[in-house]
Amino acid sequence: MRRVKLRINFILQKPTLIVGFCFLFLSSCATYQGKVDKSRQFIQAGQTDLAIAELKTLADKADGDKLVYLLDYGTALQMGGQYKESNQVFLQADKLSEQLDFHSASRVAGSLLLSEEMVQYKGDTFEKIFINAYLAMNYLELNMLDDALVESRRINEKYLKLRAEEKKVFELNPFSKYLSALIWEADQKWDDAAIAYAEAYKLDPLITPIREDLIRSAKKARRMDEYESWKKKFPEVKEKPEWYDKSSGELVILVQQGWGPRKNFNPIDFRWPILKPVYSSTQKVHMTLEGVGNFESQFVYNTEGAAIKTLQEDALSLAGRRIAGIVAKDLAAQEVRKKNEALGAIAWVVMRVSDRADLRQWSTLPQTIQIMRVFLKAGDYKLSLQGLTSAGQATADVLGNRAITIKAGRKTFVNWRTVK
Repeated sequence: MRRVKLRINFILQKPTLIVGFCFLFLSSCATYQGKVDKSRQFIQAGQTDLAIAELKTLADKADGDKLVYLLDYGTALQMGGQYKESNQVFLQADKLSEQLDFHSASRVAGSLLLSEEMVQYKGDTFEKIFINAYLAMNYLELNMLDDALVESRRINEKYLKLRAEEKKVFELNPFSKYLSALIWEADQKWDDAAIAYAEAYKLDPLITPIREDLIRSAKKARRMDEYESWKKKFPEVKEKPEWYDKSSGELVILVQQGWGPRKNFNPIDFRWPILKPVYSSTQKVHMTLEGVGNFESQFVYNTEGAAIKTLQEDALSLAGRRIAGIVAKDLAAQEVRKKNEALGAIAWVVMRVSDRADLRQWSTLPQTIQIMRVFLKAGDYKLSLQGLTSAGQATADVLGNRAITIKAGRKTFVNWRTVK
């Protein structure tokens, strides 16, 4: 904090620097949302290659916004089926997010005199854990289970660190913990899987398939006391023979449904951000598995809810920063007036106009994460996926006739994103 005060004092002693600083900011005043909106439109139109090209240009720039553009760029690559390239970007983002545990004094001073956007984008807590979840999902699509296990361990490391910091449940990202349980189970590490499923349940007992997972994983891990306890707790769950059939495998469809909410200026005061939900016609997914039957996706995680709660939790801290910013702007304008009254008036107006809400976020995240899990005999199958409205009507989100191979004792993962 002392360094920030020194930096502000230095700027206040340079009236021309203050004015120049203001006009420099306004000359590049396009918001983050404005810069990425075209890419999101390309994705919705099915032109993912154009979105990738747009986001690559933004992500290649070395500035305080690099992390947020890397996150959107990596997501677009995943949507385009470029899983290896997506992971190269997410690995870069993961490393960068670890380096941004501090803010430079210059940028904090600039944020007080101008806008919150002057501070390096560090990412929200649930977003940082999502980085490893996206890495893991890509590795699972590439059948690189060992690499997915590395990300599962990274998720656990972050989870333990954040829990020690007493982060809120929604910040701990229950989906990532649930995904790590899936990965442990895929590697037949039954004990690790049972522990991870239990931790996911503590974070969010509303994960739809979690009750079956708790019973099955406890029994496979030979945690018989826990198995009996879960059986007693969930008497409605009926065990299925295929859960324990070594000649069977499992198909796991990970569905990223819709779009998360987007930050916008509060119409009452543009210095404050609000989150606006994005309409998605697809609310759930129907799967037809040739020769087997029909299935519907189940809820795992509400990304929209986590984003909204994060913004609500930050309200008090943001208020403090905004008050400090108002004071800093008034002091700066006074210093300029001492040298030139007209220039001081201009500086005051420019600083007030530039004082706007920070709209940066990982905006390509989905609204929810959903899942379909089907135990199958080993063999080759064909599946089709169809997006559905909340009323069960078909949407424009379709994946047709994808061939899959199920191996005995193994999981086959499919990752699918709906955007309509």
